[in-house]
Amino acid sequence: MGLADVHRVPGRVGAQRGAPLDGITISAQLRALAATRVRERALAGRRAPVLATVLVGQDPSIQAYVDAKHHACTEVGILSFDHRLAADTSAAELEQVIRSLNGNTTVDGILLQLPLPTGLDPLALTNLIAPEKDVDGLTTTNTGALWRGDDGLPPCTPLGVIELLERSRVPLASRHVVIIGRSNLIAKPLAAMLLAREATVTICDAKTRFLKEICRHAQILVIAAGTPSAIGAAHVSPGTVVIDIGAVRTHEGPNEALDFAAVRPLASASTPVPGGVGPMTIACLLLNTLKAAEISERKRERG
Repeated sequence: MGLADVHRVPGRVGAQRGAPLDGITISAQLRALAATRVRERALAGRRAPVLATVLVGQDPSIQAYVDAKHHACTEVGILSFDHRLAADTSAAELEQVIRSLNGNTTVDGILLQLPLPTGLDPLALTNLIAPEKDVDGLTTTNTGALWRGDDGLPPCTPLGVIELLERSRVPLASRHVVIIGRSNLIAKPLAAMLLAREATVTICDAKTRFLKEICRHAQILVIAAGTPSAIGAAHVSPGTVVIDIGAVRTHEGPNEALDFAAVRPLASASTPVPGGVGPMTIACLLLNTLKAAEISERKRERG
């Protein structure tokens, strides 16, 4: 079988063509799992995990997103509290907050909400978070662990994509996955996770030559790029599983990177927006917070 035939072996999920990959239902399953694990901890005499978020600025949409994370924590029994800082907070002030949370033994997970206001270096500030508390999985230490195949805290959105695919029974081993996007937040860590599951991964962006042809060879196509309305029917072969990470924002408001109406009839399964990857991200944050609590406990037991 040659490269031109690869798209004829799609990653089927046993559903009718165009069926949605239901992030709402699967994220509810993960939340239920998190709640069960919190209850089990309580029965074993262990305290509830604690998440601390840090939000800089007053963007209403970002504030709502952080509020949703705290609401999810409350639902499953994870304790959480929020540091909300002014948009003109200096790097030194933000560093002091992060270091204080690192030293707080009652805090298991720390999440510095991105994006940060202009003038604050997201990589430098994220790297101040203790790796064992880095529930967003974005520190250099956790990134390295991910690529080495070591145990660490993976980024929540890529983990959500993996959970969505695996729990929807989409095969990954030996499948050709094309990711459109090169970000350190989503595309690169997702590639590492897929490689660990024996998938073959191609990473592209909007400037990639012959992008349509490359995408048509994908059995699983992941759109993780901020190019509105760029991916349509010409990029998708019949039977492809299509994952749209979410909407991008333009001057006219939210816009999709995927022409969903044109692609859905071709796809064997696809993620709706909303209701696809978005709910999975928050559910995986809960699981990461639980894992961070377990890491902290093992660390304390070792002395």
